[in-house]
Amino acid sequence: MSFVDELLNDVKIPRMVRVKQHFESPNEIQDIDAKVHAEFSKPEIKNLIKKDMSIAVGLGSRGIAKIHLIARAVINELKALGAKPYGVPAMGSHGGATAEGQIHVLEKLGMTEEFLGCEIRSSMETIKVGQLPNGLEVLMDKNAMQADGIICINRIKAHNAFTAPIESGIIKMLSIGFAKQKGADSCHTYGFGCMANNIVEMAKVKIANTPFLFGIGTIENAYDQVVDIEAIPANKLEEREKILLSKSKSYFPKVMFDNVDVCIVDLMGKIYSGGGMDCHVTGRACTPFMQPIATIRPDRIVVLDLHEKSGGNATGMGFADFSTQRLLDKVDFPETYPNVLTSRLSQDGYVPVILANDKQAMQAAIKTCIILDGRKEARIIRIANTLHIDEFYISENMLEDAKSNPQIEILTKPEYISFDDNNNVTDIGIGM
Repeated sequence: MSFVDELLNDVKIPRMVRVKQHFESPNEIQDIDAKVHAEFSKPEIKNLIKKDMSIAVGLGSRGIAKIHLIARAVINELKALGAKPYGVPAMGSHGGATAEGQIHVLEKLGMTEEFLGCEIRSSMETIKVGQLPNGLEVLMDKNAMQADGIICINRIKAHNAFTAPIESGIIKMLSIGFAKQKGADSCHTYGFGCMANNIVEMAKVKIANTPFLFGIGTIENAYDQVVDIEAIPANKLEEREKILLSKSKSYFPKVMFDNVDVCIVDLMGKIYSGGGMDCHVTGRACTPFMQPIATIRPDRIVVLDLHEKSGGNATGMGFADFSTQRLLDKVDFPETYPNVLTSRLSQDGYVPVILANDKQAMQAAIKTCIILDGRKEARIIRIANTLHIDEFYISENMLEDAKSNPQIEILTKPEYISFDDNNNVTDIGIGM
């Protein structure tokens, strides 16, 4: 037995209770094709598409709900209007900052040429289309610039690193995603304190100097379901995105408990958040320029594993205090570091304290968390990931809080976490 084993061996992990949070959220769009068709039927959108126009469709790297279906519906509408669409990865430095890697990211999201019904042209080459007054170059994907028209599809939501009227969405994809690694690097030059201004100003330059036509914005509810899809022409982009971001934030899911000491996250990765773990859920700000939507502020965060669809990209792992050898073994640092270096957010690439297994990682968090209000036991939550928090586990000492909240349903009796022979959880992702 090692000294670490001796230190942690007697740390007790409490019994946990599975609960379900009932959010007030709009219903999911059931017919994606019909909704996309309705958006393309709007005169301000339909009249932008001419017969035989080549249209570059920007496709991102996020795990957006039903993105493959939305993208295919958009491409089908373009074809129906006589256009000739093709896909372009619009994801900055993601995919290891290589053309092949970005194709691979799209494939993992279900966006293959076969499924979409069009060619995907991937390159890291860019063309300079302008310059900001602060000297930053404004770059655009070379393949996109060869089209008669450019559009993009992205989810509108809160950003992990800054709070502003416009955060993640179409404008950010236009300014950073289409700019590939070199242009994303340019936009991040002065850090996240300047990011809110830079993405808007770069988007304005691109709208003026490229054939950008419109963006398709999606909004999701607290259950990771698409509740709105809107086609927005370039001249209304800034105005509409502000409104849609506000709406998106109003639907954002929160942990409905206070005084959480330890937050255990089963799975992290780009499929859940650009930062691997959404700080708006965990409550741990990754820069001084953002205010988490979450009200919890856990003293310790544990992440157990990296989702396979992240392709080894563990961006954001540094915002956990403890993790496991299992996760570390899956990290592809050449895949992770382009994001870290481009964003200037070095902590994204830090390696947490690594323990041999899930049980020890949990024990380490419990042992080291600081409780100042006289309680003897830590209040612990265990979530599947930061995208799905309608169902999760709470420690037994939080049960009375759950009983007193009409929006929380208690699903199980208190029971101990099940570990396998290697002391890893037997239900990674807690069944979600």
